[in-house]
Amino acid sequence: MGLLLRGVFAAAGLWIATFFVTGLRFDRPATLIIAGLALGLVNALLRPLLVILTLPITIVTFGLFLLVINAAMVALVAWLMPGMQLAGFWSALGTAVIVSVVSWIGGALARRG
Repeated sequence: MGLLLRGVFAAAGLWIATFFVTGLRFDRPATLIIAGLALGLVNALLRPLLVILTLPITIVTFGLFLLVINAAMVALVAWLMPGMQLAGFWSALGTAVIVSVVSWIGGALARRG
């Protein structure tokens, strides 16, 4: 899946997450789009390295630690983006779950069509 498409799916996931996660807020729609593209870039470049480095703890937790890695990626983007506010770990975790589900569904639809 292309990097731009990852960013589009991440932006869609962030937009959907704003309706369900109370601690997530964007100042402007443009910030949401840029944050989605940044999250797609971070997930494509940094996440695989973190998954490899944390493989032992991921195995011990039966893969649940991947949720923490996804939350860390969302928190990193929120820290880098001036117009994106994230309340804390639980908001990052909820956002990461929603973005992951939306990206998974979007990727499946993109491969199908």
